Amino acid sequence: MEKMSPHALEQIAAYFKALSDPTRLQILRLLGEGQYNVGEIAQRCNFSSANISRHLSILNRHGLITRQSQGTHVFYQLTDESTYALCEMVCQIIERQISVQKQAFA
Repeated sequence: MEKMSPHALEQIAAYFKALSDPTRLQILRLLGEGQYNVGEIAQRCNFSSANISRHLSILNRHGLITRQSQGTHVFYQLTDESTYALCEMVCQIIERQISVQKQAFA
């Protein structure tokens, strides 16, 4: 990373903090498949709608997702596909680390 202002670094840290919750990561992975409403997300993630709404609010506040009203429903989708790509990249790194650790103890 090139030199960045303290404000920019705070924004980057806030972005990663929004990604630091397993439920939010699960939501982002689901939204990588398409757009869903709160009820659909809750059902697919096995959480209450209230819990999912709280996490969606955090993701929306940090610009990771957008919401779009369609009639009486609100649908959520990723703001930028690079967020999904970032999550996938980190997942692959962790999978490799776990594989190496398993081999070390085999």
